[in-house]
Amino acid sequence: METILSVALGLGLAAACGFRVFVPFLLMSLANRAGFLDLSPSFAWVGSDAALWALGAATVLEIGGYYLPWVDHLLDMAASPVAVVAGILATGAVITDMDPVWKWTLAVVAGGGLATTTQALTVAGRGVSTLTTAGIGNPLVATGEAVGSAGLTVLAIALPLVALTLLFVLGFWAARRLLFRRPSPAGGGAAA
Repeated sequence: METILSVALGLGLAAACGFRVFVPFLLMSLANRAGFLDLSPSFAWVGSDAALWALGAATVLEIGGYYLPWVDHLLDMAASPVAVVAGILATGAVITDMDPVWKWTLAVVAGGGLATTTQALTVAGRGVSTLTTAGIGNPLVATGEAVGSAGLTVLAIALPLVALTLLFVLGFWAARRLLFRRPSPAGGGAAA
């Protein structure tokens, strides 16, 4: 059961990395220091004083940058590949009782995949916001992403199975909406 919980935790953290790269690691550091989160031995450094300060500074810069016009776009471009790596590392950091081959395969495929999916959705959301509001709505999107990252991280640490279930439900809902959309009527209006 412990392995299942650590996998669920890792996947929840990976998805949170798709919203913001540093928020999950900062919260992982705090949770580890408070005794709420066990990390694999090779990731014990995440709970160190130096890591806490570095992750805190990086989180402030990352979140703040998303409120600056054009910087948010540059951050999205940089964050896309970095979020994948962060999702892989976050997953690997919390899976403690698994053969390393299986652990890192799961981290790369599932953790990296969830981080990629979440990041792609945030980039798409920011693109829609930029096109429909000329960027005026982007700070609202940035706030939602930061809250989503923090909330998902806390949920994954506190209730990993609930977080994983929520991810599956949202994924199923999104896939269903995308795959089974009803086409709009030709002409866009009702016939008289």
